[in-house]
Amino acid sequence: MTAVAQNLAEALEQDSVESHLHPQGSFDLEDHAVPSGLEEIWRFTPLKRLRGLHQDAPFADGAVKVETELADGVVVEALPVDSPYRGLSGLVPTDRVSARAWAAATGATLVRVPAEAVVDGATVLRHHGTGSEIASAGHIVIVAEKFSKATVVLAFDGTATVADNIEIVLEDGADLTVVSLQDWADDAVHHSTQHARIGRDATLKHVAVSFGGDVVRHDATAEYAGPGGSVEMLGMYFADEGQHIEHRLFVDHNAPKTSSNVVYKGALQGEGSHAVWIGNVLIRKVAEGIETYEENRNLVLTDGCQADSVPNLEIETGEIEGAGHASATGRFDDNQLFYLRSRGVPEDEARRLVVHGFFNDLIRKINVPELEAKLVETVEAELAKNVLKAFASADAPAEQG
Repeated sequence: MTAVAQNLAEALEQDSVESHLHPQGSFDLEDHAVPSGLEEIWRFTPLKRLRGLHQDAPFADGAVKVETELADGVVVEALPVDSPYRGLSGLVPTDRVSARAWAAATGATLVRVPAEAVVDGATVLRHHGTGSEIASAGHIVIVAEKFSKATVVLAFDGTATVADNIEIVLEDGADLTVVSLQDWADDAVHHSTQHARIGRDATLKHVAVSFGGDVVRHDATAEYAGPGGSVEMLGMYFADEGQHIEHRLFVDHNAPKTSSNVVYKGALQGEGSHAVWIGNVLIRKVAEGIETYEENRNLVLTDGCQADSVPNLEIETGEIEGAGHASATGRFDDNQLFYLRSRGVPEDEARRLVVHGFFNDLIRKINVPELEAKLVETVEAELAKNVLKAFASADAPAEQG
């Protein structure tokens, strides 16, 4: 065994993640204290609005109904709770909600792309919240076998309280796109933990889109099972009045010659809308020759919004190709608005065009034709909410002193 191979083997056998933003995981619920909100990983989350997911709220089946649209060649099947596929990605819960969902799940759904299959079109799992007050514990395992290529979309809508664990496994040479589309009703609560293990020379595009829900917290993590793997993590969100949308990302570069690129964009409008983005990349000593970049942009459309953006890099070796991050939060570009209005475009229409321009390059990067029109329409619907509220406010009678 060469020195590089020996170092890689030792790195992949590490039991814990040496990261200040990513605590050591455990399947034992006793190892996860009920959070108080003072913990680093919980300090932005409105715990009182999680409906007890972080404490002891009961779980039951029936809160979510699932419909499947299969692309040719993809296999979807139900797994028993003791299936060896559970845990195949290396996912170990790092917070109490994930640990509770792991223990409460009565089974799992396996999505498997056979080796060397090149699949046209997307396989879609549609999750419909039934409005039940009982919480749902979900578990999905997506496996792309060697040298396969496919797209899997996980879509969520309706009213529900959901905690789920989603595992993504790419074997050597696989090329997989996974989209998680949160388009919940405004009163839904969703805590999702998604973990990917990327094989040698495999390529993962992971997309998180969050529009609806009262509270949506989305944790996405990735690690490598060999050199040459790459991950692109794209995100798009729109926080409306009173909504809390939180995305937390962690990429563990635990193998050499790997790469990661993270781009998340969000818009906020309405009193009390809150968006949180936490990005963290750990570059281990063994991860020589890696390249990574993470970026988060927030566009604030009205007063009363709050956007928290925290990019991080933890670097244990300087023998890398490159590492960087960027974060920005701001209002409309006044120059763009002035340019459009000076050419006769009404202000509301000008703002609409600026927002679409802000998101369009990201939508093109997602590159899932089945979703492009849906995403554009949803952005339009979110903008229309603010316009309608503005009209309602203008038409309301003035308070009498």
